[in-house]
Amino acid sequence: MRESKVIAPNLLDWYDRHARSLPWRVPPGGGPADPYRVWLSEVMLQQTTVAAVKAYFLRFTALWPTVQDLAAADDAQVMAEWAGLGYYARARNLLACARAVAARGGFPDTRDGLSALPGIGAYTSAAIASIAFDRVETVVDGNVERVVSRLFAVQTPLPRAKPELVALADRLTPQSRPGDYAQAMMDLGATICTPRSPACVICPVQAQCDARAQGIAAELPRKTPKAAKPTRQGVVWLARQGDALVLEHRPPKGLLGGTLAFPSAQWDGRDMPPPGPADWRDLGAVRHVFTHFTLDLTVLLGDLTGNPTRGELVPLRQIDRDALPGLMRKAWDMAQPHLQG
Repeated sequence: MRESKVIAPNLLDWYDRHARSLPWRVPPGGGPADPYRVWLSEVMLQQTTVAAVKAYFLRFTALWPTVQDLAAADDAQVMAEWAGLGYYARARNLLACARAVAARGGFPDTRDGLSALPGIGAYTSAAIASIAFDRVETVVDGNVERVVSRLFAVQTPLPRAKPELVALADRLTPQSRPGDYAQAMMDLGATICTPRSPACVICPVQAQCDARAQGIAAELPRKTPKAAKPTRQGVVWLARQGDALVLEHRPPKGLLGGTLAFPSAQWDGRDMPPPGPADWRDLGAVRHVFTHFTLDLTVLLGDLTGNPTRGELVPLRQIDRDALPGLMRKAWDMAQPHLQG
């Protein structure tokens, strides 16, 4: 049995003085936050950095200030505003969840109730319940895993260590100010107990950190080596007719699901034909890294000799680069010098 620790008093005192100012956050001691803003930020922050999310969050909340506003939004507009954040299933789940919440008249205030909503898993439900409703829940993200693994010098590598880290984090969670405590743990991991070169000398809980005492803080958490990502090949067609290019909406499910994109094939398991006959010119390849594979996508440009057989023609002046997913932005950027004039 590991030694019991009480870190909340020191951690909350530190948080009261050093909390990060974030657009979705209520200042320390300010009470529960707006569940809509907490939920939206947590969904956006999955697999994405705080720095990348801030601008998207501010734009979303300006366009759709409430969950009812988002529930009534046009799917295509939401997908376009999401473009660049990646992991597009999150955007589809975002809409489904907003509509479920609007239909029931508001967010549930318990972890179990939140978990029943589309796209809300164990971590997100605990975070919303704690931060928005001040429920005593154990909130464990990557930052918290790192802090806990060092506090208790857990040697078991991730991901195998996850159940142990959750159990240890549960023992640390206080009964008072659970929402502030959850955010304090996140801030500690993001600003002091960082993956590399942790700033142990200014850590508010350094006296209770087993890894610091053993001189191994920077080595933890240990991780099981990842298998090398496979590389896939594919092709994308920029089919031109006059001053327009062919664009299509990708299938609602799957890679880049529901996004506006140039026709492509092979890389996503779809053996699709080009969008029409043309003398295709190879412009080179762009590389894009997905979660489970690396893609080398050959960019072909051609002038259609007839009407497109898939998608629709969109005037060049109406194509919004920022509304395209990252992979398609790379293809667009490669083709740009050849589209002038």
